[in-house]
Amino acid sequence: MKLPQKHTAKGTTIFTVMSALANEYNAINLSQGFPDFPVDPMLGDLLAEAVQKGFNQYSPMAGLPMLREAIANDFKKRYNVSVNADTEVTVTPGATYAIYTAFTSILQAGDEVIVLEPAYDSYKPNIETNGAKVVPVSLVAPTYHVDWQKVKDAITDKTKAIIINTPHNPTGAVWNQQDWDTLADILRDTDIVLLSDEVYEQIVFDDEQHISVLQHEELRQRSFAIFSFGKVYHNTGWKMGFCIAPPELSSAFRSIHQFLCFSVNTPAQYALAQYLSQPVLPDIRGMFQKKRDFFLDLLKDTPFTVHNPSKGSYFQTVGYEKISDMPDSEFTQWLTKEYGVATIPISAFYNNHQDDKIIRFCFAKKEETLEQAVAKLSALTATV
Repeated sequence: MKLPQKHTAKGTTIFTVMSALANEYNAINLSQGFPDFPVDPMLGDLLAEAVQKGFNQYSPMAGLPMLREAIANDFKKRYNVSVNADTEVTVTPGATYAIYTAFTSILQAGDEVIVLEPAYDSYKPNIETNGAKVVPVSLVAPTYHVDWQKVKDAITDKTKAIIINTPHNPTGAVWNQQDWDTLADILRDTDIVLLSDEVYEQIVFDDEQHISVLQHEELRQRSFAIFSFGKVYHNTGWKMGFCIAPPELSSAFRSIHQFLCFSVNTPAQYALAQYLSQPVLPDIRGMFQKKRDFFLDLLKDTPFTVHNPSKGSYFQTVGYEKISDMPDSEFTQWLTKEYGVATIPISAFYNNHQDDKIIRFCFAKKEETLEQAVAKLSALTATV
């Protein structure tokens, strides 16, 4: 039987590879982006309450009305933007699903999509599965800012979409207002659709502020904005996300969504709706700021180079040029096997596997986990 090759990605994802290697060598897993601490007990109680109250059957295709309304109210409160819960919000089984569905709703064979790299590794296969071509544009390491001239040069008459990610995975970079305004200037007078991956939107540090595409009225009219409950409320296993888009784009999104999964986990939707409606929620930003600061302080005892403290997300990139001249993919495997700490090579996020000798740590862990990991890393010495 000859099966079609729908995309060019080979084997399993780098996250699966490194997590499996961590398990094999009993290493501390700072590679895959998932927390090792529990969810807010209130959220767990609300999930149990949902089951007891009978929220166990299919929910409406676009999501429970109470959750969509809670999302709209939350965005009004936090971003001062008005969102129509009925026509603009669609609840999804995770943000990765939402990204695929958004691409599927707009792409045809022969289209091109600009991807700013390094980029989350689902983007490329999502695009290729829809018959479109990835046009990579590299961010400028180690600050990972956008070279806007390169973006302009990448646009052709086949460009259908551009996908951006802020706060950025894997680098922790955060866009400012000038970035959004420059993008608006570039896209003006085109029909290019924007996918804005904002799954870490509540995890920003220091004096940074997350600016959503929803706050840029011109860009909002051509955008799918994609969010994740799992990243914010450290319940990634619930696989709960949502997409906010103008009615025309939401209609196209739902025309695909209804035949992919149709309905999303109903008890989880109830729990999240009730949770969002609480007058006061935990300080997510402050909690992750403490974890980032704690981790950066620990790293001072290692020979890694911190080019830039993470501005957002729960990832920190570091250089290892003082330790080894190995390619980053080899270095991360060596680090897992020999020093018992699993990380992610940044080259895995590039179409051409560009290697800047930079790796990514996930610091969304308990303090004792981070302490144990860095204790192992402190045995490294600068040799290069």
